[in-house]
Amino acid sequence: MGRGEVGDAARLEKTQTPRITLDHIIKERYPTFVDALRDLDDCLSMLFLFANLPSTAAVPPKTIALCQRLCLEFEHYLITTHSLRKSFLSIKGIYYQATIQGQDILWLVPYKFVQRVTGDVDFRIMGTFVEFYTTLLGFVNFRLYTSIGLVYPPKFSQSSDDRSGELGAFTLEGRGLDTSQKAIENGVNGDAAPKITSAAAQAEADKLAQLPQTEADDTALTTDSGVEIANEAIDTFEPAADDADVLPQPQLSSDSAANLFAPFTFYLSRETPRQPLEFLLKAFGCKRVGWDAVLGDGAYTTNEADPNITHQIVDRPNLPLPAQPEASSEATIEGSRTLRPGTRVPGRMYVQPQWVWDCANQGKLLRPDLYAPGATLPPHLSPWVKPKKGQYDPTAPLAEQEREGEAEEAEAMEEDEEDESEADMEDEEDEPRAIANGNVIALVDRDDEVETGEGMNVAGTESDESDGDNAEAATGRDEEFGGFSDVEEEDVSDNEVSLRQHQRELEAEAAGLPFSSADAGSTPAKALKSKNGEIRKKAAKKRREAEEELERNKMMLSRKKRKLLDKMLYSNRQAELEAEKLRGKRRKIEKGKTSGKA
Repeated sequence: MGRGEVGDAARLEKTQTPRITLDHIIKERYPTFVDALRDLDDCLSMLFLFANLPSTAAVPPKTIALCQRLCLEFEHYLITTHSLRKSFLSIKGIYYQATIQGQDILWLVPYKFVQRVTGDVDFRIMGTFVEFYTTLLGFVNFRLYTSIGLVYPPKFSQSSDDRSGELGAFTLEGRGLDTSQKAIENGVNGDAAPKITSAAAQAEADKLAQLPQTEADDTALTTDSGVEIANEAIDTFEPAADDADVLPQPQLSSDSAANLFAPFTFYLSRETPRQPLEFLLKAFGCKRVGWDAVLGDGAYTTNEADPNITHQIVDRPNLPLPAQPEASSEATIEGSRTLRPGTRVPGRMYVQPQWVWDCANQGKLLRPDLYAPGATLPPHLSPWVKPKKGQYDPTAPLAEQEREGEAEEAEAMEEDEEDESEADMEDEEDEPRAIANGNVIALVDRDDEVETGEGMNVAGTESDESDGDNAEAATGRDEEFGGFSDVEEEDVSDNEVSLRQHQRELEAEAAGLPFSSADAGSTPAKALKSKNGEIRKKAAKKRREAEEELERNKMMLSRKKRKLLDKMLYSNRQAELEAEKLRGKRRKIEKGKTSGKA
């Protein structure tokens, strides 16, 4: 290139460039297979990213095809062994977590959107990582497949892949597959029946099957893939005392995860993301997943009116459609392979895609009516965030998280705020009337704002004369009015007192509060307010005693430990305030819901 011999340089680069392999680097960097599994997080995230990129000059199509093939092979292993544990929909993409040979592997898969490749990304450096990671994942896939008795690489159908078959373009071979899975894969892909890898391996398996069962077989079973499955249910660990630490609960077993969606047949509507739903459903036991023909090849069924479908996943609003003749609708359901949009088949569950993720994360089937089309979905929470003691837990009831007297304190504070706002409104209504009363300005508690000439009469002015006339008229009216008699005043006061006391007794009885002669001057609202005040006083006294006890204990610590304790207490107090604020918001929302229902 320096001498300007471009043709010779291109010929030498094409024919004389040495072939570089990274096999020895993989073996040197990962002396054991567990080390390779621990370093698989970044590898999977990078390869799934490149598998969704468009082909450009910086990213050749061969690299994208290689990444796609390796990622789909890895997904097939997870489906066969049911190693997938959790998944979460985030803004960045979809997070997956699998447990392989005791190692938790977490990776990120981007959504299948149109990617815009910008020029500020150095694909040369990323290409170096992709070359290393493809070699690593190839070794890992080979070891995983052979460990469960599958042939690697699996059979690949290029024609099915051209029709967007993806997972359906691969056919697994080996003794690690059960009969039902083989039959379904044959029906989907149309390939020949899978063959056993060798006759010696089959003979060895037959000998093991004829051996008598021992006592250990009553408690555990071992599958062909070497995965041990317990017969008994998972034990739950409960704390021994109220203030004891919460013991970590065991994860769901592989058997329960494998059979979560096994009894059902799913159909994916055209607007739903087919690739992640197909992978998640099959990883948790579903053998029959169908979709519309426009979504690609490999579906169990493309007939939306198939009576075997038990669940249909839709992601469109439940909008009413214009009325059509009943005859045409019946013909559509019976004869067509695609139903009219909005048509509901009797006996079929219609859910939104989030239902699949929430069921997989919780390890059980949730109520489908909460995820009905058009319904407001429950919050989709991360399965890896476990609430600690004292933190706000949106999944737990509010009464279990509140401290003693917190609800009463919040209610009393709300009542005080309402009383203050009502008092302010009354003052604002009364103040203009007091100021505008008569010709002379009357000041209401404004002694410090009196100005010169305000609130007094100056001799010789017109206001003096008018005030004198008004005074004479007022005295004349007073002399004409005779007033009430003493007997009438006594009768009215006695009647009012008796009526008020009777009304208070009725209100106290309705509120469920005791009534005595000492409470004759109080109302049920005042009694309830005094009760809330007592609860607040008791809670404040209890907190004050705890703080005093803590201060006495801090006096016994050294200066260094005291500073460290102060920092810990400050951080804990900030977390408690944040949790209390969230609980207050939830309390208002629940109160609004109950008032709306009432």
